[in-house]
Amino acid sequence: MKKIGIIGSGFSSLAAAGVLSHKGYEVHVFEKNECVGGRARQFKEGGFTFDMGPSWYWMPEVFEKYFNRFGKKTSDFYELLRLDPSYRVYFGKEDLVDIPADFEALVQLFERIEPGSGAHLETFIREAEYKYEVGMQEFVWKPSLSVTEFIDLRILKSLFKLQMFSSIAGQIDKLFQSEKLRNILKFPVLFLGATPENTPALYSLMNYADLKLGTWYPLGGMYKIVEAFESIALEGGVKFHTSTEVHKIVFDGESATGLDTNKGMFEFDVIISGADYEHTEQRLIPPNLRIYNKKYWNDRVMAPSSLLFYLGLNTRLDGVKHHNLFFDKPFAAHAEEIYTKPSWPKEPLFYFSCPSKTDQNIAPEGSENVFLLMPLAPDLKDSQELREKYFQMMCDRILEITDQDIRGHIIYKRSYAMQDFKADYHAFKGNAYGLANTLWQTAFLKPKIQHKKLKNMYFTGQLTSPGPGVPPSIISGQVVADMIINQKK
Repeated sequence: MKKIGIIGSGFSSLAAAGVLSHKGYEVHVFEKNECVGGRARQFKEGGFTFDMGPSWYWMPEVFEKYFNRFGKKTSDFYELLRLDPSYRVYFGKEDLVDIPADFEALVQLFERIEPGSGAHLETFIREAEYKYEVGMQEFVWKPSLSVTEFIDLRILKSLFKLQMFSSIAGQIDKLFQSEKLRNILKFPVLFLGATPENTPALYSLMNYADLKLGTWYPLGGMYKIVEAFESIALEGGVKFHTSTEVHKIVFDGESATGLDTNKGMFEFDVIISGADYEHTEQRLIPPNLRIYNKKYWNDRVMAPSSLLFYLGLNTRLDGVKHHNLFFDKPFAAHAEEIYTKPSWPKEPLFYFSCPSKTDQNIAPEGSENVFLLMPLAPDLKDSQELREKYFQMMCDRILEITDQDIRGHIIYKRSYAMQDFKADYHAFKGNAYGLANTLWQTAFLKPKIQHKKLKNMYFTGQLTSPGPGVPPSIISGQVVADMIINQKK
């Protein structure tokens, strides 16, 4: 039996731990924080249950496929609801669009906003479906250690259909003239780490996931997924070490031999880091064994950070949905302030989540559970004064558009931003979503999933293949686990 040490307990680490433990490996997971889940942690306060990180449940088949590996299914762990509408987009006062779960209804909605756009949407989603099927069945399951993995006639033939070398903005702007429709379709790439003008059109596969596969919610909150993954790992015998921070990876020649933590030394045959890749490389590994230098990391294009607020309200809100996007200010200007000219935005777009609209069990009776998120360029100055300035700005906009002033009803409030991402997750530049999905940071151009100098050292998670997001992280953990299993045969 091989002993495997895993740093971090986010989705990629939990996925790897589950697979490896059920194959007979002795697996230990080390988490610096008090509970497992990484950025998907949860906390409770005053009767409110807050998910700290991911709040969108897309690509349900990725979760189902993972559970199927163990002879289980999603419904064994939690009840999954499809939201309808999927989300609401506010463009101004009395100017909103609800995105229906039914695709035919969505086509009719587009047609009402812009005559002729319904047929264009069907074409756009048909192409996005092809990208999704090829991307999710082929690209994301490859370790991406070398370009040779992609030298396959069927994949090469797909490259032009996948539109790797054109931008998603160009594709959308060619088909749709309405700024509303353009912004709705560009929304899913906002968190991929580049402006729509610099994001490959390949990523319209996200539109297929959004508009065709739907937006879902696990009753009890997103932490139900963490608990499901944890239960599978525990069933396999995984040992979790919470409040245990890894200070150093120990080496003997060209092999990693253990982890030095605040709870002592642990010896292992294989090490997997699901922690921040840059932190692992630059802080836990000695200079002579690093794959990348500081310049490499500083040259990477990072996905955004975020300013978050967790709010408990002593009242129910009218009109708002589970997911709400405030797109009442120019999309392009905020995108430029995130990606091109990093700065605190003048007129930010933001996301308003009210999961208690779907699940009243996460808030006391007569109350509302609210989550605000404003995407930001990483590594900006972070202060309580700036946080409060933008909190007031978001509240003003909510009042202006919905006629509801939430400020007078707040009984719990917590902010979270760049300094917290750095402190809690050692997040490089305080990023929230990992590495940007630009053309030059796709597939084999990402930081490698296996250490080039240490054959028993692996990386998983949002800074390596296949990329940021919960489903890609779940896949990343499985890819690493399967590599280890196959290499030991």
